[in-house]
Parts: sequence; structure tokens; C-alpha cells
Amino acid sequence: MTVHEPRSLKQDLVSTKIRQAIHDGRYGRGSMLPGEVELAQQFDVSRGTVRKALQELSNQNLIETRSGVGSFVMFDDHEFSDSTSWGQPLVGSDVTIESKVLRMERIVDHELAATVGLASVDFLALDRTRHVVDGKAVSLERSKVPAVGALARTPEDGLVDGSLASTMAAAGLVPARIEQWIGIAPLSAADAAILSREPGDLFLHLVRIARAADGAFVERVVSLLDPTRFRVHVVSGDLK
Repeated sequence: MTVHEPRSLKQDLVSTKIRQAIHDGRYGRGSMLPGEVELAQQFDVSRGTVRKALQELSNQNLIETRSGVGSFVMFDDHEFSDSTSWGQPLVGSDVTIESKVLRMERIVDHELAATVGLASVDFLALDRTRHVVDGKAVSLERSKVPAVGALARTPEDGLVDGSLASTMAAAGLVPARIEQWIGIAPLSAADAAILSREPGDLFLHLVRIARAADGAFVERVVSLLDPTRFRVHVVSGDLK
């Protein structure tokens, strides 16, 4: 006899909300749901609860799951996600990374607007370095997001809870799909000075474009990561 584990109220909440979003057309055919970490934070539940809710929806043929497919940036062999605060210890590690804001201002960027399909050319630009406490910078990150809602006032009001992700959420910008390009690039003289390195030093170069479930542009991030501390871990599932 098969014994089924009773469904929790939180699992029912997650599956009901996602099911409704599918029926409402927020997740159309072929679109990608947010990742488990993002959904867990969105609904304030564990990843295990999210996983069970997704399995339930898969059993109902509402979604198709392809487990074990994805790429992750690792810091000192510890995984973190963009939805995880950099100021918190990394998963499985007692290392804490701090952030220093270099620039936070509203800008006009016609080229980016045309590239991502936006009518508005107004963006919030946020440049930050990340560094290990009492150590030198390990990354340089430049983010651009549409200057809408609370984001337009961020230079004056500051980030919500000190987090760009929280500020974006307050403005209704929630990433659901991400494209990422990864390569190697030499540091320019200006970037080398910011990172306290030598011009020409090779760093991991990541460009990430995030979009909402309906395809609307949410964020572009260009990151330079110290290759002695970061690496990319790619996981492939069943490709048949």
C-alpha cells in the first residue's frame, strides 16, 4: 500500500497561486516559471514545499518540469543566487560579502531601451563592488532597471531594505526569465583601479538580462567576477 504524505497548507497555497497565474495567462505556453529559490522567497516557504507544489502541477499536466538543468555561479565553491542577499553568509559557508555602492542615479540610455524593446529611455543605474569583509573587492556589478515607481525615486529615497531586488519588487518588477552570457575579459584601467587589480587582469564577464513572465524587460546586469574566487557550475539533465 502506498502511503501519501499529506499536503501542507503552504503547498496548497503555492500550487493554487501558480495555477491561477497560469489560468490568467501570466505564464503562457512555453514560458518559464521563476526558479525554486525565487518562488520560495516569494511565498515565504521552503524550497521543498515549492518542489512538491510544482510536482503537483506537473502531475496535473499544467507545467512540464525538466529537473537538473541550469547554470550557477559559485563563490569559493558555495552556491548563491541573485535572489539571495549578498550581505548574508553564502549557502554552506560562513563567508560574508559586503557591498559598496559606487553609483546610484537616473540615466537616459537610448541604446539599451532599443535593445530590450522599451519605449522609455529612463533607467536607474546602480554600480556596486562586492568584497569579503576586511578584504579587497571580488566583483564589480553594474545594474540598469527601468526607472518606474519606487525605482525612479531611489537616488533620493535609497534602496528598500538596502536591496535592489526588494526595491524592484516594490515597483512591480519581478524577474521570471533570465538569459545569461558568460565569458572572460581583461580589466580596463578604470575597472582595475576600482577593483585594486592590474589593468589587463582576466576576470569572468557575465551579462544577464532578466524579464518578467510576460516578456517585459526587468533588469540588465553586467558583472566582473574574480576568477580565483568565482566559477560557473553548469548542470544538465536528461537531454533526450
